[in-house]
Amino acid sequence: QVRLVESGGGLVQPGGSSILSCAASGNILSVNWMGGYRQTPGKPRELVAKITGGEVTTYADFVKGRFSISTFNIDNRVFLQMNSLKPEDTAVYLCATTCTRAGVRGDYWGQGTQVTVSS
Repeated sequence: QVRLVESGGGLVQPGGSSILSCAASGNILSVNWMGGYRQTPGKPRELVAKITGGEVTTYADFVKGRFSISTFNIDNRVFLQMNSLKPEDTAVYLCATTCTRAGVRGDYWGQGTQVTVSS
C-alpha cells in the first residue's frame, strides 16, 4: 500500500510563511506527479499545486507568485513553500499522488494537515 505522510501546517499570521512536506512510501516504482489539494467546509476540494516526475509544475491561479512546489525525486518527497499567506488560505491541505506500484498505477491521498491563517 502507498502511504503519504504530511508534515507542517498549523497557525500562521497573515503575510507569514509556512512549509508543508509530504513523503510517499510503499515500494513505489515511479511517480507521475505529487502535489497538494486543499479543502474547506462547504467547498469542493481544489488543486493547489503539483509537480510531475519531470519537475513540471502546475499552480492554481490563487497561489501563483506566492506558493512554490519542489521535489526530491530520489525519495518521493515534495515540499510546498507558502508565502504571503492570507486568511482565505485557511484549509486542510492534502497531499496526493498518482504513482505506479507493483505494475499498477493508482491515485493516493494523505490524511491532510490543517493550515490556519489568522492573527
